[in-house]
Amino acid sequence: MRVKVNGVTIEYEDIGPADRPAILLVMGLGMQLVNWPDEFVQGLVDMGLRVIRFDNRDAGMSQNFSHTPEQNVFWQILRMALRLPVATPYTVQDMAQDAVGLLDALGVKRAHVAGASLGGMIAQRIAATNPSRVISLSSISSWSGARRFGVPILIPHPGVTFELIGFLPSKVRRLDKEGLIKQAMSFVRRIGGPGVYEDGPLREMVELTVSRGFDPSGMIRQLLAILDDTGVRPKLLSRINCPTLVLHGDKDPFVPFRCGVDTAKRISGARFVSMPGSGHDVGPSTTDVALRELKPFIQSAQAKESASARR
Repeated sequence: MRVKVNGVTIEYEDIGPADRPAILLVMGLGMQLVNWPDEFVQGLVDMGLRVIRFDNRDAGMSQNFSHTPEQNVFWQILRMALRLPVATPYTVQDMAQDAVGLLDALGVKRAHVAGASLGGMIAQRIAATNPSRVISLSSISSWSGARRFGVPILIPHPGVTFELIGFLPSKVRRLDKEGLIKQAMSFVRRIGGPGVYEDGPLREMVELTVSRGFDPSGMIRQLLAILDDTGVRPKLLSRINCPTLVLHGDKDPFVPFRCGVDTAKRISGARFVSMPGSGHDVGPSTTDVALRELKPFIQSAQAKESASARR
């Protein structure tokens, strides 16, 4: 399904009865709504939730921003490091407002919000700048934007950085479809760690992602938005006053574990949970532990919400 919100066309899925409490799932850098594992989504539905997942702008079947000027990402990284303005076609806050607009379009006044990686950054901004819309916040494998970490996804591990460079437009243009699929599979294996996916299911997931409209240039534009938000978002996190759960894999090579710890410290009352052995992935290896932690957390937050509504 597709709807125009915040001036942008957004592709989404709405799963479960409309009278259930809603949870909005926000995906990460270059990822799509289908990258939330079916088992994870079904687990949330089984909790009695209405699950809303969507493609961020510049990903999947949502609006693409290829009409905007192409930027030299290395130059923009330097500008960010020098605390100069970053040239970006949109901001993380724009992406947050897309999500809020989707809730408006679906008639959802308040929702649980869960985001992974860049999706966690977007979710943090939703909770900080639209507090009346958020029942609870779950930030998964994400980062506060604190400058003291640099930009973790750019300097996490030499092998991961090399894989990310492989998605630069100048390199991707030389790849055919099969080459792009292999590049994406290698990247997912690298950030998720060994054993995250068997080859068959991984290829199936990547083929689906590519067929829906995977655009590495869009991933670079989303990266520019992250650069623009560096050093800015930490100041907002103290505004978050909803129940907050921060989940982070202790083997994450893309957004290091310390970034999750830092995020939780900056949000009053946030609970931090380590996911032992997990990398940067909300996939088969992390679904069980994530659902196990999310269930009591969301149930508690929803009970408070219901009690408040009765008063």
